[in-house]
Amino acid sequence: MPVMRVGNAPCSWGVLEFEEAKAESIGYSQMLDELAETGYTGTELGDWGYMPSESTALKGELGKRGVAMLGAFVPVALKNESAHESGVTVAVRTAKLIASVATEQKPFLVLADNNGAVPERTRNAGRITPGMGLSSAEWKTFATSANRIAQTVHAETGLRTVFHHHCAGYVETPDEIARFLELTDPKTIGLVFDTGHYVFGAQDFDAVRGLERFRDRVWYVHLKDCQPEVARQSRANGWDYFESLRHGIFCELGKGGVDFPAVLRWLAAQKYEGYMLVEQDVLPGMGLPKETAQRNREYLRSIEHCFA
Repeated sequence: MPVMRVGNAPCSWGVLEFEEAKAESIGYSQMLDELAETGYTGTELGDWGYMPSESTALKGELGKRGVAMLGAFVPVALKNESAHESGVTVAVRTAKLIASVATEQKPFLVLADNNGAVPERTRNAGRITPGMGLSSAEWKTFATSANRIAQTVHAETGLRTVFHHHCAGYVETPDEIARFLELTDPKTIGLVFDTGHYVFGAQDFDAVRGLERFRDRVWYVHLKDCQPEVARQSRANGWDYFESLRHGIFCELGKGGVDFPAVLRWLAAQKYEGYMLVEQDVLPGMGLPKETAQRNREYLRSIEHCFA
């Protein structure tokens, strides 16, 4: 029987990278306690400085709770050449920290565009058209930077990089994901397939279709749900990404349109052995993070038989 390993992340406790979406801060100690108490055995790092940034201290905090470090999210404005040097520096610094606390499974450097920073993409998240995308020259710059970051991270730390396709960034739609993967090094850059961002960006709730299309590059999985009625209202009312978040576009698992039993069956068929990371963007007014984390974990236990 395959083992279903499930982690969660600081964003599920309101620790979000966007100033527009930050909730009241919950300290890392409480977050890790509640993560472990609700049945998760892995975490991502969260914003730099949220958890201890010194190796011994971080290893101690994770170890006493039996929690593995799974990855760290690093946003870089990959389209802008002026951001590339600092992007490499931040990525390597972050990768060295998470590599130093690695357990039996090496964590991933989770690279992303600087999502939410480009007004047109932020305004139109969930309804991107080809005319809003990168030009051929911009794609070359974007991919060159991603390759450089991933190759430097691998050379200096041994860690591989996964790219996080993400609404309100330049890689949101299925065709944009495909273009990014065509232009990047398959040995050092894979994909973290995020079910919620995929279906919102694709305007299609068939997450398995996306998994199948990108199967050779799916190295890591984020489990996030997406509420179809909120997605419909977002498109009808012209909400931007942050307004969609405030309306609960990414709902608790099992309360949206993602077919998670089908996702688990697909992963089992591929003999996926990595962690699945739950992400539930919790904003003020959305309830207690611990209770949400508990319900998400209980939902996954209820369908765990699909991962067999």
